[in-house]
Amino acid sequence: MKKYLFVPFLLCLSLLLVGCQNQEETAFATATVEAQATASANALIDSQTYAANQRIGRSINLGNALEGPREGAWGLYLKEEYFVEIAEAGFDSVRVPIRWSAYTSVEPPYEISQQIFDRIDWVIEQAFDNDLAVIINVHHFDAIMQMPEIQAERLTEMWRQIAVHYQDYPDTLYFEILNEPNEKLDSAAWNQIFPQALAAIRETNPKRYVIIGPDQWNSVDRLGALELPVEDRRIIATFHFYKPHEFTHQGAPWSSAADIKDRPWGSDAEAAALTADFDAALAWSESQQRPLFIGEFGVYSQVPDETRAVWLSAVREAAELRGFSWAHWDFGTNFAAYNLSAKTWREPILRALIPQE
Repeated sequence: MKKYLFVPFLLCLSLLLVGCQNQEETAFATATVEAQATASANALIDSQTYAANQRIGRSINLGNALEGPREGAWGLYLKEEYFVEIAEAGFDSVRVPIRWSAYTSVEPPYEISQQIFDRIDWVIEQAFDNDLAVIINVHHFDAIMQMPEIQAERLTEMWRQIAVHYQDYPDTLYFEILNEPNEKLDSAAWNQIFPQALAAIRETNPKRYVIIGPDQWNSVDRLGALELPVEDRRIIATFHFYKPHEFTHQGAPWSSAADIKDRPWGSDAEAAALTADFDAALAWSESQQRPLFIGEFGVYSQVPDETRAVWLSAVREAAELRGFSWAHWDFGTNFAAYNLSAKTWREPILRALIPQE
């Protein structure tokens, strides 16, 4: 009798094991499908972010205007005609450095003055009217470079307000969290602080393209120290490029190259160094699956334009060969591409940046 009871028992056990196996296979299949769907969605977003970077394309910095203590204090007050000139010259976008901290209270809730919002609204409107994309950043926030932990909340609250104000603007408006982290805002501090500002942006702008660069003045050599959140695929990474400093800043009175004069650029060794830097940046970009934007590059305007143009052309070509977008520093002041008094482009500089077809 016992052996007959044993047979149904084995049958039930077999069915139970098969059922468990089926459940495991179903769970595995579901997880696989979900993983594939996530990967597919991320790939789509990645392609959109790369396309957004290409929309930045060839850009120019409206430097020494709104990042001064007040607009115009450093030689440039923005005019409607400048946006027309920039668009007609062939640029795709403008980068707008802004000293938001000069218009923000120093105590909580760190309220931003409506005055600066009105002015930036006008700037964006002028750019959009001329089919130019716009990058707005936090520039010359000097306090955070010296007291990062104390000033982190102020940066976050600035971005929370900026994000709310511009949440309904099209995706051709880009946010850049902070220009050139440096001094005490090293990689350890920066990798803790920028996610707080990014989270504030994402509360109201979940699909906004955000630009973030590494420490040490957005050095290309520090891309590897930048810890971008893997799950946020709408980030464009950035670096600035002024190598070699003794060439790009020669004669600039505020720089360590102030006493250098008539230094050329273009030796085989110098060209090889440029290639090595950009190849390293590309390798990082590909490993992280992040598009790259060169937010600044330029040569001091007292250097002869023909000499400047050699370096500018080489940097532009190296960037475009690797799919990097870029923004020349700057429009009309210390590293000028445009002569404000003559109201004309400095032709060698313009042609180095926007070659004639």
